[in-house]
Amino acid sequence: MNHERIAGIVRSLDLTSLEETDTEERIAALCARAAEPGGGLPPVAAVCVYPHFVPLAKRELGAGDVLVATVSAFPDGLTSAKKRAEEIGKAIAAGADEIDAVLAPDALEDPRRAAAEIEASKAACEGRTVKVILETGRLGSSERITEAARLSMGAGADFIKTSTGKFEIGATTPAARTVMEAVRAFRDETGRAVGVKVAGGVRTAGQAEDYLELVAQILGADWAKPALFRIGASSLLDDLVRSADSH
Repeated sequence: MNHERIAGIVRSLDLTSLEETDTEERIAALCARAAEPGGGLPPVAAVCVYPHFVPLAKRELGAGDVLVATVSAFPDGLTSAKKRAEEIGKAIAAGADEIDAVLAPDALEDPRRAAAEIEASKAACEGRTVKVILETGRLGSSERITEAARLSMGAGADFIKTSTGKFEIGATTPAARTVMEAVRAFRDETGRAVGVKVAGGVRTAGQAEDYLELVAQILGADWAKPALFRIGASSLLDDLVRSADSH
């Protein structure tokens, strides 16, 4: 993989730290790494942190190119529409640029309520990007993943994300393919472009390149850019910098 290709992956990376043991020092270091990864590589697309770290991340990153993302109803999705709107409103007021919100675990059994939760999240974001996390490992079948993706997109999701990274099954190629195919069908039906975020267990440059190639294959080269494609990861950047340094 050449340096330009590696740089393209880095620009689509949501550098993530969502651990109960996170500290202000750790988040400050994450932001510094996001802005200057090393290896002659560009800044990442965003950092993703817990809501209480949003003000810190915003201060550390300033007015640079790196966005600040945070989570809602994380990681189990067991949060009402009202509560989601409240926590998102606080995060937006603190400076969050993007929200990664978990789809309710019983969404397919109660789609009307699940759609209302997404709609409330979208409204609270005041025009910012909403990524809906499906937790595809729990959904299991491609049919259920497709149904959940369509529900989310119909309710206003700007991105569909494969997983929280907190469940034993994270991103998989079959699940990512199913999400991308659902996004393609939705685009063909509605004309609206919805992004794809692959997250959960993406640790190597080779894995990341495979997902980048998959999105370009299914959705076209226009999707292989940060506005419509992201990879959520923590340790992946280390391998990308090592790959860049080897060239």
